[in-house]
Amino acid sequence: MTPLPRSGSIKIEAASLAVGETRTLIDDAGYQTLLMRVEAGPLGTLHDHDKIEQIYVIEGDFFDDDESYGAGDFVLRMPGTMHRAGSRNGCTMLITYMPFVEARP
Repeated sequence: MTPLPRSGSIKIEAASLAVGETRTLIDDAGYQTLLMRVEAGPLGTLHDHDKIEQIYVIEGDFFDDDESYGAGDFVLRMPGTMHRAGSRNGCTMLITYMPFVEARP
């Protein structure tokens, strides 16, 4: 796990993952970035998050109650959105969670 840099940029080694493995790349100040490789099957029960959830499917397939997604697809869920998810054939995805901040006029 790596904290956010105070300034500039950082490089985080993200070597290949085994099936079923999740690697936390960033976890700091309410921001999380995870690399996840899941096997086929359901990923969880009906739930929601208190942060914005963003998912980028790197390879394989992913589904939720609304859609099916493939490599290159991007999913954005706002806080409080109820969902359950899974994968028919397994997938690798990059997931980020970030606090929701109301836009100021």
